[in-house]
Amino acid sequence: MYGAEILCFQTRTPSILPMLVSWKWLSRYLDLPMKHEDLALRLSLSGLNHEETTTVDDGSSNGDVVIDLEVTSNRGDCLGHLGVAREIGVLYDLPVNTPSIDLTPSSTDVQSLLQVENQFIEACPRYTARVIEGIKVGPSPDWMAESLAAVGIGVVNNVVDATNYVMLECGQPLHAFDYSKLAGEKIIVRPANKGETIQAIDHRSYALEPAMCVIADAKEANAVAGVMGGAVSEVDEATTNLVVEAAIFTPLSVRRTARKLKLHSPSSYRFERRVDPVGVDWASRRVCQLILESAGGKLASGVIDTAPNIELREPVVLRLSQLERILGISIPREEVERILVTLGCDSKPGTDSYVPPTWRHDLTREADLIEEVARIHGYEEIPEDSPIPVAPSSKRPFDVAMERVRSVMITAGISEAMTPSLVTKQIDALVSPWSERKPLKTETPMLKGARCLRRSLIPSLLEGRGNNWAMASIHADLFEIAHVYLPGETDAALPDEQYTLALVSGQDYLEVKGVIETLCVSMGIADPIRVETVERPGLAKGAALAVHCGERHLGYMGIIDPKVLKTWKLPSPVVAAELSLVKLLEAARLVPQQQSVSVFPSVQRDLNFVVAESVRWSELEQVVRSAVGEELAGVAYRETYRDPKKDGANRKRILLSVELQRHDGTLSGEQADSLIQKVIGACGKELSAVLLS
Repeated sequence: MYGAEILCFQTRTPSILPMLVSWKWLSRYLDLPMKHEDLALRLSLSGLNHEETTTVDDGSSNGDVVIDLEVTSNRGDCLGHLGVAREIGVLYDLPVNTPSIDLTPSSTDVQSLLQVENQFIEACPRYTARVIEGIKVGPSPDWMAESLAAVGIGVVNNVVDATNYVMLECGQPLHAFDYSKLAGEKIIVRPANKGETIQAIDHRSYALEPAMCVIADAKEANAVAGVMGGAVSEVDEATTNLVVEAAIFTPLSVRRTARKLKLHSPSSYRFERRVDPVGVDWASRRVCQLILESAGGKLASGVIDTAPNIELREPVVLRLSQLERILGISIPREEVERILVTLGCDSKPGTDSYVPPTWRHDLTREADLIEEVARIHGYEEIPEDSPIPVAPSSKRPFDVAMERVRSVMITAGISEAMTPSLVTKQIDALVSPWSERKPLKTETPMLKGARCLRRSLIPSLLEGRGNNWAMASIHADLFEIAHVYLPGETDAALPDEQYTLALVSGQDYLEVKGVIETLCVSMGIADPIRVETVERPGLAKGAALAVHCGERHLGYMGIIDPKVLKTWKLPSPVVAAELSLVKLLEAARLVPQQQSVSVFPSVQRDLNFVVAESVRWSELEQVVRSAVGEELAGVAYRETYRDPKKDGANRKRILLSVELQRHDGTLSGEQADSLIQKVIGACGKELSAVLLS
């Protein structure tokens, strides 16, 4: 029962909620000839990790043993004693006795007592309800109270305890409403209304949101679906008529609701891991049986079921050749079939096809069945030297490139960040170098207030830098590798999902440019980086640059506009850059290329040119390379000097070094002088550069 379940496991966090298994409880379903220590070890080897075993002293000489198992998220079927019993049955080849249910309903039709309307199928694919009249709420039978107490469940009354018992028996959460407290004798499964609140069984009030699923009557919400019941229809000593709920709530809906309300329970824990769709009706009948035995009353005939038709599972083919190839050992067909059939699979005679049971959602493909055979047969049965064919693997070029990108960034003292793809409209509009068209939007916001698919990573990184500055006055230099989503050039054009590298830094502009150049060298890009002045939203006027590599447009860099920085009260300046990793990879040479090394000496000459202030080093370097050709071993920038009195306004001096070398012989002085003259002539012709003597 939603409310009572919250009484258990108070010292554990919901993420590691255990499955406490009672030895006496298990004994109701199968004989246990082994010692509990041996059983715990065998379960651990088969995938149910053993945390600890404790002995429960009930005051008699016949105490109980409780085994604490850690159940992985894909094994929701083992969150009940019957599920664990099935595992033991297949491990030890023991028959499992599932309790038989014999109900004698009254002549009253349940349809005449209750109406159920499901308005939220996305969150509740199936809802069933039964009605029991004339019960008497009181204490539970001793055997039930002892069983619940052994596994840490607080005992309440015979109705609440029955719902908890069946949940821990089969893994299906249940809930019981006081029928007389349901307005309009009606149950409505619906989204919560905006601004709606509910007082839960813990007598605390919770604010609900429209995305949350509630179980309501004709007047108000009576329970938060799959999480907790409401106080308005709580079962108490005056209750005489019950509505018994057994339903399926989708994992995502329950998980979001529980996290939002910070309200986790064993019910939500099980719904988050999915329940058996066929077991819903069995659990409903089972809890009615236990309530009738301990509280009396009459069960109305029939059941209200909003989705009685259950889709059949698709068969999965298991080839013995594949099993041997993957495990490295041969297992007889009879043993394979025994294992899978005992686990609940239906075998088609004469074929290698198996239909997984409805409680095993994780069995969908051949590899899953092979894993089941391996863990039940025993991993220890596979010899260490078993020949398993393997093939060498290598990293994809993309992975190699991303490693180099991260290495350069981290070496430069820039930390990697991970930010959401959805941002608010206000943040997205601050910086958008790639596109000025309106951003793409989601129909429903995944994050509160955030519906825009980001067109740039820079705003998110600035927000991260701002948060660091606000909390600890840290100048956080950040980078991120992620997608941006650029709208098409026209409304009819498809959007572009572009893989991008972005960084923000408080370093000098030239230092950030040096990081980008180092990145290009690390990627094996031979073409020099050149930049040109552009205007882009969010970047300071006159300080925004387009970055090119040869003929490829890599991206943008520049100084963030101080007006943008005021959004996060960040101190100036902040330099940002954003590059297309697609273009970067097109230009990259990840495999080192062979280069011959000349054995002949080189000649180095320094040249000091006077050029216009507008001339960039990249332009000067390109002219030098074109003028010399193959004999150029290297060209290096040395320094820039300005003297308006000697050289005139808007003029500057650039000192560079040119290294010349041949591969087929020693370069003579005359040959070197001839090449240098070519450089001087080309610089004078193309850049109006004047050589200082």
